[in-house]
Amino acid sequence: ARHFFSDPAEVQALRGALLAWYDRCKRDLPWRALAVMEPDADRRGYAVWVSEIMLQQTQVATVIDYYNRWMQKWPTLQALAQASLEEVNELWAGLGYYSRGKRLQEAARKVVSELAGRMPRTAEDLQKLLPGVGRYTAGAIASISYGQATGVVDGNVIRVLCRLRCIGADSSSPAVIDRLWDMANVLVDRSRPGDFNQALMELGATVCVPKAPLCGECPVKQHCQAWRRNLFGKPPKVPDVEDCGVGDCPLCPPATEPWDSSLGVTNFPRKAAKKPPRVMRTATCVLERRGCHGAPEYLIVQRPSSGLLAGLWEFPSLPLAQDLQEEREREELADHLQAWLGQPVAAKGLRFIGEVIHIFSHIHQTYVVYSLPLDGDVTLDPALSPSRWVTEDEFHASAVSTAMKKV
Repeated sequence: ARHFFSDPAEVQALRGALLAWYDRCKRDLPWRALAVMEPDADRRGYAVWVSEIMLQQTQVATVIDYYNRWMQKWPTLQALAQASLEEVNELWAGLGYYSRGKRLQEAARKVVSELAGRMPRTAEDLQKLLPGVGRYTAGAIASISYGQATGVVDGNVIRVLCRLRCIGADSSSPAVIDRLWDMANVLVDRSRPGDFNQALMELGATVCVPKAPLCGECPVKQHCQAWRRNLFGKPPKVPDVEDCGVGDCPLCPPATEPWDSSLGVTNFPRKAAKKPPRVMRTATCVLERRGCHGAPEYLIVQRPSSGLLAGLWEFPSLPLAQDLQEEREREELADHLQAWLGQPVAAKGLRFIGEVIHIFSHIHQTYVVYSLPLDGDVTLDPALSPSRWVTEDEFHASAVSTAMKKV
């Protein structure tokens, strides 16, 4: 019972305290303004949907400019449905996790073509009918845009709820996630579900942060078991009748990881150890020619339509085996370039520029960068992936990844 909210009076008090704090302290964010001011329900749902997709794995400060540009370019679902994937990728470039933009456009087209342009109104239908919309995103759209009294659980909410109820088991485990969703659905305010869910997320983003949380400013600290435990020390050895049994609770911290008083409330949540990122090396060549107006032009090619950085443009690149000698590395890259250019490429003509390291979520990528100036015109093989010559300005305006901009 101590891992749940079983007292209706406490639930009501927590709701009131959190909403009052949110009304005073919430950040002024563009998608919040649209969600409140837009009278059309479908436009409101679309505005929230775009923000929630962009905010997945990305910080608010980064998202704001992208969001404003997106809504200015495609203010409605119908406008987005008519856009090309190339346009979507160009606007998304630099935001990361590029499949998000692709799925968002696919779902917009589905709403227009199969749902008569009308957004689903419940979390259940949103998750079932829209590709790329999971349980959290569906709950956020349904509660914020359509007033459905359904909870949400994202990273911020996980942290807040784990601290409120001293849940110290692995916060990514199914048992913990299921309990957190149950808790979120119990806590959500029935009259202001969207505001309550945003308040809970806002608390995790600004006060109940991962490190050095601002417990003194927390509006719900009186309801927080981790705060009380930190304030008053370890619980007594003889457990309360509502405390868990010893060693058999799937939500308590493991016996091998006892409370660390130096960590305080940041004892919670506990996370499973992350797998180390995969280490990869890629040879990349910047091919340069003199354009018809005298300005240098560079060859970029399009990546496959699925997988990492799907559909984005890059300099011709080739994955390398680990511990490959530089001479062999040049030879393999030269062979790869020859296939693109349709003419022999001398490995010795490749000029080594340096190495660029880029960290993806699960890949530690090193780009080994070469350059090769070309004389005269080059006819590219149309049977290969799409490719084109671009100026430096055109390169930066194209759908290229942050990693390629580093290159």
